[in-house]
Amino acid sequence: MTAAADPVKLMKQEVGKAAAALVKSGSIVGLGTGSTTAYTIQFLGDRLKSGELKDIIGIPTSFQSEVLAKEYGVPLATLDAIDHIDIAIDGADEVDPQKNLIKGGGAAHTREKVVDYLAEQFIVVVDSGKLVDRLGSSFAVPVEVIPMAITPVTNAIKKLGGKPELRMGVKKAGPVITDQGNFVLDVRFDSIEDPVNLEKTLNNIPGVLENGIFVNCVDLVLIGEVKDGQPLVRQL
Repeated sequence: MTAAADPVKLMKQEVGKAAAALVKSGSIVGLGTGSTTAYTIQFLGDRLKSGELKDIIGIPTSFQSEVLAKEYGVPLATLDAIDHIDIAIDGADEVDPQKNLIKGGGAAHTREKVVDYLAEQFIVVVDSGKLVDRLGSSFAVPVEVIPMAITPVTNAIKKLGGKPELRMGVKKAGPVITDQGNFVLDVRFDSIEDPVNLEKTLNNIPGVLENGIFVNCVDLVLIGEVKDGQPLVRQL
């Protein structure tokens, strides 16, 4: 199927392009992870090649975004080499009306949270299917756990009312391993009434490195939709 015949792919491209268009020359840019932000990285490379954009530095949030940046000619640095991030662009698995997020479908939420929270402006790129009235409506909360603590962390999460499940690999035997060498528990909650406190509570469990609830950090959400077969982008 060609891109022209696939409105969903076109919509993701348009959202990625709209986000890339907000990056200014001389910026340090957090490069998110996922299918939509992959298009953002591609379009940043296009803008650099055309000369429309100059002197940007990318800070990748995963091996995936690092590989894509190299492929499309986006210069990279590490957090050791910079003192700020001007703008971060990343995807999300859920977005609530207060712009709180669940992230971590790609198991990159720990690095994403470090980069995204550092950014002076954090832009989220999603399709309209990611919008929810309340976090946890359709997506589990990913919790990154160091391997030796998986059993006590699982028990602690159950006491909080969560239903944790160890994320397993799709094309490998055994669990998913993060870029940090850890496991991921996908935790279902019947209802997340207070995402701000739940984010803190989960991170205070010994053995938890980070979880996928992102609160009070998003400046702008770019939402892609397909209407009458045409891709549209709107803002939240």
